[in-house]
Amino acid sequence: MSAPAEQAQITLQSPDGARATLLLHGGQLVSWVPAGGAEQLYLSPTSRYGAGVAVRGGVPVIFPQFAAQGDGPRHGVARTRAWELVQQETGDRDALAVLRLQDDADTLRAWPQAFALELTVRIAGRTLEMELAVENRGEARFAFQAALHSYWAVEDAARVVIEGLQDRRYLDSLRGEEGVQHSHRLELLQGQPIDRIVYGPAAPLRLVGLGESSTRRLLIETEGFDDAVVWNPGANHGLADLPAEDWRRFVCLELAQIEHRPVLDPGEEWVARQTLTCL
Repeated sequence: MSAPAEQAQITLQSPDGARATLLLHGGQLVSWVPAGGAEQLYLSPTSRYGAGVAVRGGVPVIFPQFAAQGDGPRHGVARTRAWELVQQETGDRDALAVLRLQDDADTLRAWPQAFALELTVRIAGRTLEMELAVENRGEARFAFQAALHSYWAVEDAARVVIEGLQDRRYLDSLRGEEGVQHSHRLELLQGQPIDRIVYGPAAPLRLVGLGESSTRRLLIETEGFDDAVVWNPGANHGLADLPAEDWRRFVCLELAQIEHRPVLDPGEEWVARQTLTCL
């Protein structure tokens, strides 16, 4: 589902037919359709839009804190701010856009650091590339957390497995308990919520739909992100901006930098990337 027409949008289309849509609000990717494929991202039909509001779905940019692991707004300031488009182009084989956000009086009240973010989105064929760059524009060093909080569309969250997390430590944020993922496959339980931070997923991850009718196979590769997060609110979520049964329609599998916070001196930059391929 697309965002409301009144939202400032950037539409990308590569020569091979791949398409993507970004909102300037939050610098948020809300649609990705690979060449010859179907919509890959979930966007809630009841999501709210407007200044200071986080859009439910797509790929929100989390910065400078994850969840409530800091003194500022939950998941930081980036996902509720207006970004600017600094570059958009279509090449012979791809299309890309670069969006930028930097500190202002409002962000400095929430997090007293001078920063700039650049999000680069490139589509080609059945591949999506997203790069997040963080720059310290101030006079003091700072540490931060970051994530690309991706909502992947699925037929049924209870019939999805995630591969590639074997032997990784995790924190169950719902129970406050740590453990180790022993199985090669992580399965989501029918109707049950999950909120798990997995530390150090060095191997590529795969999101795989089960069942004869499912063709869902997504490969997720990273450079620069050390952690991953698996989240679904379950059947009894009570979220006002999510229809009651739509917990079935997505799985959040996001790449993140949570446990080891990057530290930037003045003028330094940190960069991380994720590459998504429909198999």
